[in-house]
Amino acid sequence: MEQHEILIVGGGNAGISLAARLLRDGAHDVAVVESEPVHRYRPLLNYVGVGEATMGSLEKPAADVVPEGCTAIADRVVAVDVSGPRVLTAEGRRIQATTLVLCPGLEEDWDDTPGLVESQAAGWGGSTFVVESAPRVWPALRDLQQGRVVFTVPPEPAPCAATALKPLFMACDHWRRSGVLERIEVWLALPTATPLGIPRADELVEEALRSYGVNVIREARVVGLGDRTIRLATPGGERELDELSFAHVVPHYRAPGWIADSDLAGDTPGGLVDVDPLTLRHRRFPAIWSLGDVADVATRPSGGALRKQVDVLAHNLRAADDASMQHYDGYTVMPITLSRRRLMLVEVDREGRSQPSVPFPDLVRPRWSTWRVDRYVLPWVYFRRILRGKV
Repeated sequence: MEQHEILIVGGGNAGISLAARLLRDGAHDVAVVESEPVHRYRPLLNYVGVGEATMGSLEKPAADVVPEGCTAIADRVVAVDVSGPRVLTAEGRRIQATTLVLCPGLEEDWDDTPGLVESQAAGWGGSTFVVESAPRVWPALRDLQQGRVVFTVPPEPAPCAATALKPLFMACDHWRRSGVLERIEVWLALPTATPLGIPRADELVEEALRSYGVNVIREARVVGLGDRTIRLATPGGERELDELSFAHVVPHYRAPGWIADSDLAGDTPGGLVDVDPLTLRHRRFPAIWSLGDVADVATRPSGGALRKQVDVLAHNLRAADDASMQHYDGYTVMPITLSRRRLMLVEVDREGRSQPSVPFPDLVRPRWSTWRVDRYVLPWVYFRRILRGKV
């Protein structure tokens, strides 16, 4: 049986940046299990979906981002023995760990929305959240001259769900500049009563929605798609939008089955890993830790949240006792474009209190400079700094 001091399941942002940080801090035996051959900076997918980026700008071979000194295991975990802890992989490998860290991310739950796969295969549906679909979204939206379009925000848990507003606003800005917005009926389905649940940010988003003439259906969940038709469950009953020219429907998400259907999840919503949201340690299995989208940390998942979580978890894995552990305050960030070149950055803690990363300027106010950082600076920082454990 293989054995490692620290075994990380998941080679995305969370897993690679944590491995790099641990190695820089002096860890000697760190391994990462990841089956995907390509590593992606996923926030750029929204820009791919509106013609502002290419897939090549956000992808690198997975082997290229593995930090020096880290053991890369190209395989997929299918089960965890919490008493080990040890994992079983798809290729039948059993890997023992002294410390097990789970950060495989969430999976698209295609079965939860009947007709979603068929709508994307037919070409009238798509999502910037889906790797295979993102490049097809902009050609469908760019040349639209009239018709009815719907955008959805997925319910939690979801990877940075609020950024599903990005393609909506950038498409509306494009249609306005092209002189066709008045001929396009735009709908937005929100899973909650307000876009973000942060009063000041909601005020700006609602103002932008009104300026573009977007029709909003609140507290709505997608329950199915038919022939250019979408069905939504709302508190007032089911609603249907038909004769759609395009449907930007983000899939619902779930934790991998080997987590959701195991003792790792407990009674968490969405089958997430049942961790202490402050220390990121599993509530019942002290040798198991988790971070990222799959961890139940009582805040909205985001890449910015991961930077804070990596810092806390890297420290806590070295802590001598509970008293010396650091606490994660639930910091997260929601970057939302309100037009093609203006972006608002909403940074809050677990309680919804403002947690700006810089004292000025006011980053909630939409700015061109913030958009440029989101589009160009952060991808560079991600590949050159974050994945190397330097942030």
